[in-house]
Amino acid sequence: MSLSIYNTLTRTLEPFEPIDPNLVRFYNCGPTVYGDMHIGHAKAYVSFDIVLRWLRYLYGEEGVLYVMNITDVGHLVSDADEGEDKIERQARRENRTPFEIAAHYEANFWRDMEALNCRMPDRIPHATDFIRQQINAVERLIERGVAYEVNGSVYFDVEAYEQMERGEELIPYGGLSNRKIEDQGGGERLATNPEKRSQNDFALWKQAEPEHFMQWHSPWGWGYPGWHLECSVMSTHYLGTTFDIHGGGIENQFPHHECEIAQSQAEHGKPFVRYWMHNNMVTVDGKKMGKSIGNVSDVAELVERFDPMALRFFIAQSHYRSQLEFDLKAIEAAESGYERLRSTINRVREALGEEPYDLGLIDGSTGAEETDAILASFTAAMNDDFNTPVAIARLFEGIGRLNTLLNDENPDRDLLAAYYRLYHLSFERIIGLQFPRPESGDSLTPSLMDLIIELRKEARGRKDFETADVIRDRLKEAGVALEDGKDGTRWNIV
Repeated sequence: MSLSIYNTLTRTLEPFEPIDPNLVRFYNCGPTVYGDMHIGHAKAYVSFDIVLRWLRYLYGEEGVLYVMNITDVGHLVSDADEGEDKIERQARRENRTPFEIAAHYEANFWRDMEALNCRMPDRIPHATDFIRQQINAVERLIERGVAYEVNGSVYFDVEAYEQMERGEELIPYGGLSNRKIEDQGGGERLATNPEKRSQNDFALWKQAEPEHFMQWHSPWGWGYPGWHLECSVMSTHYLGTTFDIHGGGIENQFPHHECEIAQSQAEHGKPFVRYWMHNNMVTVDGKKMGKSIGNVSDVAELVERFDPMALRFFIAQSHYRSQLEFDLKAIEAAESGYERLRSTINRVREALGEEPYDLGLIDGSTGAEETDAILASFTAAMNDDFNTPVAIARLFEGIGRLNTLLNDENPDRDLLAAYYRLYHLSFERIIGLQFPRPESGDSLTPSLMDLIIELRKEARGRKDFETADVIRDRLKEAGVALEDGKDGTRWNIV
């Protein structure tokens, strides 16, 4: 089964066919660096990190070019091109310069990305590094008759874009979000911004007020670029005028991605992106998590309370296109599941000892029939639009069998190695979980369990069944199951 991706543009599941079979070109909307990452942001970046990992598994480490931008200027608080620049506003709040704000919160962003074990992009363009290229793009759009200048600001003319001749392969404005121009009141003038010819028009370049800190000289005077323009310029600079995948949050379909498509197609006369992928949001009590609402939980605060891999596991158990309800109890459950999984992986390592085992798959096989079946199910789920909840469920079908195998006095070492290869590939390389080896205290676990089992055996020997049952029940609550058999009592993590 080959990879299929749900394309937001066509609203269908499509076979993925990159333009160049030797290089997948992938762009993802990065952060506007004016605040710390919260769990809603983390869903987006963890989800697309898993997408990246799977693409690199299928096409090779050198077969994917991954670009993610940093917006460090131009993102206004209103989608209607009104209000303050988010970074400038935060700078006034903290009595810093906007450049200090951007540098500070970008550093925090990469700190949190590292904690969540997200891979670094191949290219990380900053909007402020592409000012000249953005000015050039605006000049070309004016030349093509789809942009106009008013009082030092330049706007994209959506009506002119709709009237220009273009091939059927080019998307009309509103095609991504399934909105029609007439439904948006096209042609009406905005009372809040009389400079615009239509409320659908959007800013390519904004005139800067004297107090605006971040501004550059342009043919239209001092100003700064529009947010939508930045992504078009930076993505096509590295990936070409038409590339394979563009990722981003569902809230960015309109107007951000819609504007990207229109201005890019108008400038280059070619389709912009072939596959659009949008992650859904994190909700709190059914409401979107957001800084403006005040219901955010920052990643930095959460990792002080939970293992960051528990947060990643929590996110990975939801499909990237599904809403994820944030709940501390759900994260606690994810942490418990992660710790049980980590314990099992480390028991396999201990059983295999220091003998080196090749972690590469053997011709796409783990080396054993039963683990190959699990790998096949995992692969099918990942190829089905990166369905991580199903993929993880398939992997856990083998955990019980693995624990039983570990409890054997003389386990099949080749089968153990096959399981280790399977879970190294799936949980570590693809899902992106890290399983640190036990610290000195953790290495005492088997000896402590032997002691507890011996104490329980002694209690049963003196017919103190109440104490024996309490030991069994308390261990079960802690995620450890005891199995009494003719050869004695075995334990495993459930």
